[in-house]
Amino acid sequence: MIETLAAGARGVADDLSPADLLATIKASRDVENSEAARQLALAARWADLHPPESIHTAASFTVSGSQHEEPIAGEGAPLVAEFCCAELGTVLGITSTAAKKLVGHALELRHRLPRLWAQVHAGQVPAWRARLVADTTIHSSPALTREAAGFVDAQVAAVAGRVGSAQLDRLVAETIRRYDLATADPTQDPEDGYLHVDPRHVTVDTEDVHYAGTLRIEAEVDIADALDLDRALAHHAATQQALGSLLPLDARRAKALGDLARTQTALDLAGGGADLEDTGAGGDDADETHLPAARAVVIHAHVDASFSGDTTVFGPTGRMENGQRLVLLEQVQSWCADTRTEVTIKPVIDLNTTLTAQTRKVPATIREHVILRDRTCVFPFCTRPARRCDVDHIIPWDNDAHAEGRPQPGPTTTSNLACLCRFHHRLKTHSPWRYAMVAPGVFAWTSPHGHRYRRDRTGTTDLDPPDPPDLAIPPGLPRPRRR
Repeated sequence: MIETLAAGARGVADDLSPADLLATIKASRDVENSEAARQLALAARWADLHPPESIHTAASFTVSGSQHEEPIAGEGAPLVAEFCCAELGTVLGITSTAAKKLVGHALELRHRLPRLWAQVHAGQVPAWRARLVADTTIHSSPALTREAAGFVDAQVAAVAGRVGSAQLDRLVAETIRRYDLATADPTQDPEDGYLHVDPRHVTVDTEDVHYAGTLRIEAEVDIADALDLDRALAHHAATQQALGSLLPLDARRAKALGDLARTQTALDLAGGGADLEDTGAGGDDADETHLPAARAVVIHAHVDASFSGDTTVFGPTGRMENGQRLVLLEQVQSWCADTRTEVTIKPVIDLNTTLTAQTRKVPATIREHVILRDRTCVFPFCTRPARRCDVDHIIPWDNDAHAEGRPQPGPTTTSNLACLCRFHHRLKTHSPWRYAMVAPGVFAWTSPHGHRYRRDRTGTTDLDPPDPPDLAIPPGLPRPRRR
């Protein structure tokens, strides 16, 4: 198949004239936009097939933690059965959260932004642009009524969805003011509706760790704060250079930001000095107890006893538990070399050893073993870190087995335990989803509709055979535009 596709790609490059190649690319783009619109319609139809009524049957009763009705779009859009998004996500190869967002956007567009919905399906507005608008109206604070969402829909549709994020924020702010949706706040100027949508934020993307051991930070701050920060970073970067640093300017500015953060964590903002003396907390000793470590580093070192001797261009590397990315060991050494760094060394855990307990409660040592083995929630395509997950008995623990003299069917042993985030733990417990551990850290999942998936530490593999390729149109020829 790969060789056939490669040959087809070579045929496109060799056989098409520049004009034909542009036509092919344009047709491919049109098909992509059309299919994205069709996917929105299918997602809305999937929600139609799973209304809240589908949760209940005549013989059912409410159980704590079971599936419930969930609003995933704004006021006026229908509710859906909570668990329906999980199977849609696995079929699409995305997380349950991403699938929920897709369904929510589809319902928001169809029920609250109908003009924009019609433009998407007429090919006038790309689906991705419409989804940005839907996401904004869904998460507006305060929430937009159906009438207010209709006002936004009319304004956006009038310009065929061609609004930027700043324009959209201002439109929503004007809508909130026009429909008197904001809670009275004496600190805000009622004539300035834009203040109702405060764009300030600082976001640290802890889920995406670069192989070099860096994280991305995005911020929107007050103008004065931004200028002060810029001056502080410039000063610290110049100081580093004067002290002999050979790093480029951008790297020195990034390092300066970290130095500012560590300096700040050494301050006792909760109180100190005179306040401590007044309360009898005690002078210098009390000050020491209130000073947090400037940096706390917990390193999980995974050592393979059977070294192959292979090397990489990066040199020795370790694995960051946060983000599941590689990090240079030289960088870890530099972190530990800082005198203000608090280093914690964890005991070595052999993940090849089977650990067992005699109680339903999972001991800390076994929990740590399972967390390090699974790394994330083991549901297909889920990326939630294992440390924020429950440890689930794959075969449930039977509380009555011992009293009735039967062997325990679901023992507390590493071969019967797996990390599941709270949502997928509930999904496994209260829905037809089933899974089994076929090897240490390797799981086979079956969905309610019979789709099968293999999940291991490398990711998720769809075990269902793919659809046969469409051979009706020879490679290299433009496909007809779908309407």
